[in-house]
Amino acid sequence: MSELVVRPVTRADRDAVDRFLASNWADFVARRGELVDARRAEALLAEADGKLAGVATLVQHGNELEVLTLHAVEPWHGAGTALLDESIAVARSRGCRRLWLITTNDNLDALRFYQRRGLRLVKVDAAAVDRSRASLKPGIAEVGLYGIPIRDELELEVEVGPT
Repeated sequence: MSELVVRPVTRADRDAVDRFLASNWADFVARRGELVDARRAEALLAEADGKLAGVATLVQHGNELEVLTLHAVEPWHGAGTALLDESIAVARSRGCRRLWLITTNDNLDALRFYQRRGLRLVKVDAAAVDRSRASLKPGIAEVGLYGIPIRDELELEVEVGPT
């Protein structure tokens, strides 16, 4: 297995990162009642043998850091864990009190991934995806992973600094 390197995205990486986000339907993210352009967010890149292995986009909110998107080229190969670990390190280095993210109710793999890495489910916004689909991003699928209707936003967090 190749060694993973995680580093900030540079200007030279931007086109490849933007294509990767678009290929994962993650270039524009509807969450918390707004549509966010992930291509404009700060980003981390995971590489294996010089090839893109994954991307995380981050948004600073005062003393909190949001993981807006996190995707790996190949799941189960360590890129997601490496990106999450580096995102937590970034949050700590900035004196943030918590790192948080939003996922959807159908994304059972993400729920397992994040909870196994110390994040806790702290909020359910029932019908949030329904509202986003109606007003912000009509292209959001009605049914997601495992045939589960996509309806709700789930917020997970990990405390990374003083509260």
